[in-house]
Amino acid sequence: MARIETQTRPLYQFDELSDDAKERARNWFRTGMDFEPDFIIEDAARIAAILGIEFDTREVRLMNGSTRKTPRVWFSGFSSQGDGASFEGSYTYAKGSQRTIRDYAPTDTELHAIADALAAAQRPCFYRLCATSITSSLYPHSGTMSVDAEYCDDSYRPVPESAVNAITDTLRRFADWIYNTLEREYDWMNSDESLDENIRCNEYEFIESGDIA
Repeated sequence: MARIETQTRPLYQFDELSDDAKERARNWFRTGMDFEPDFIIEDAARIAAILGIEFDTREVRLMNGSTRKTPRVWFSGFSSQGDGASFEGSYTYAKGSQRTIRDYAPTDTELHAIADALAAAQRPCFYRLCATSITSSLYPHSGTMSVDAEYCDDSYRPVPESAVNAITDTLRRFADWIYNTLEREYDWMNSDESLDENIRCNEYEFIESGDIA
């Protein structure tokens, strides 16, 4: 009867690997990751509400057959021409938004500037303007957003072009803020520090080359 010989190979925790093997392990882990930005979009919706913006929603079917509503925020990224973010929704002036956004995000000067710009756009029209935003392209970047503005209480009254332009620019600026936030999260998720932390937490074992055991 032939004797069956078995070979055993030592297994390694991530921190026991060589630098080259660690990089191989990172690349393995990276290929299996999904970028799930739901928590960023949810936070963007909360911030939008502070600024007076309400995202339109769409129904998404879940695997169990039910549906849920999700904001109509579009994005693609993060290294191709046309990448960016945009949203569809409505905007009205939110009283106290400049103070509230500083309380909610005290270190985010870009959000402070956006709130200030929206207030400045509304001021000549006595804070009575309403606006709607739609996207009009296969590309999701903020430049594809088309914004219409009117007086909330008199849709026939002409709105100064300067006010329309200012609101358009600022809503697009907020879309850019969303994109930049998504990009920072994506970059962090793919950083060596984040990958190493996730691999250690999952206690994966590898062979000497860095391939998963």
